[in-house]
Amino acid sequence: MSVKSNNQGRAYEFACLNTLHEEISKYRVSKIEKNSTYEAAKRAWNTLEESEKNIYRISALAGTNTILELEPLILDDGDGELELKLQSDDNGQDGDVRDVLIIRKDIEWEIGISVKHNHFAVKHSRLSKGLDFGKKWYGIECSDKYWADIKPIFNYLDIEKSKQTLWKDLPNKEDDVYMPLLIAFKEELDRQNEFANIAKMLVEYLLGEFDFYKIIGIDSTRTTQVQSYNLRGTLNQEGKKRKRSIKLPVASLPTRIVSLEFKPDSNNTLELYLDRGWQFTFRIHNASSKVESSLKFDVQIIGMPTSIVSIDCKWK
Repeated sequence: MSVKSNNQGRAYEFACLNTLHEEISKYRVSKIEKNSTYEAAKRAWNTLEESEKNIYRISALAGTNTILELEPLILDDGDGELELKLQSDDNGQDGDVRDVLIIRKDIEWEIGISVKHNHFAVKHSRLSKGLDFGKKWYGIECSDKYWADIKPIFNYLDIEKSKQTLWKDLPNKEDDVYMPLLIAFKEELDRQNEFANIAKMLVEYLLGEFDFYKIIGIDSTRTTQVQSYNLRGTLNQEGKKRKRSIKLPVASLPTRIVSLEFKPDSNNTLELYLDRGWQFTFRIHNASSKVESSLKFDVQIIGMPTSIVSIDCKWK
């Protein structure tokens, strides 16, 4: 991710956090925890032009209004102070993809929001010569066959790294690196799927261990999309006095892999089709200009169950 994209993402988190605070404070006491993640987001916010800030505020307000309608407990009766905080990116590595937390300690309740600006990516996981993706993602160690398959690929990358070779100067990175690495990854998933419910565990890894909302600001269409990932039924609870605008269904996790194949005419992307409407792509790519002995996945959701409610909020 470029510095500019990173700053824009953090700035949009800052906009969402502060817009939530402003709107909630009209009805109840609300405070923001000003931790190191908040300060980093604030610095990113201050890199924006005033015209950009206005767009981010309008976009964040559209998402905030929808969240308040779906979550009556935010403004429901009670004298307790509401807390807002930004989480560190490290939480995402540990299975919590939520960027913003909304907390009411008086009723022992919280919800979280994943905030995205102009992109729909789910995870940016890595593959490397020493990283056991199976163990890290869902607790099942990769086989000896997987390690044997990837060893020559990463040995090759180590040699090129020592030469300070640039990725663009490799003679054929797609056939020498991307494709064989994806084949090893695909075959290992197939092996693991024979003795465990990999479909369910993989989606739980990709979406995190907590239910959450996703707010996606899409500047080009002047739309803020709000998606509900209510996999465990913890979102959208009724308040004592305030009522939710709609009832969100509980989404079902998949039970099996239908297919895992290369995307047509591609040697760097796998398409994963699961039952119950789940579909993902895994695109492998280098994360820097110089060759290094690890690569990143850009994981995108390309299909979701109808029980994942998605609301488009238009703004002017």
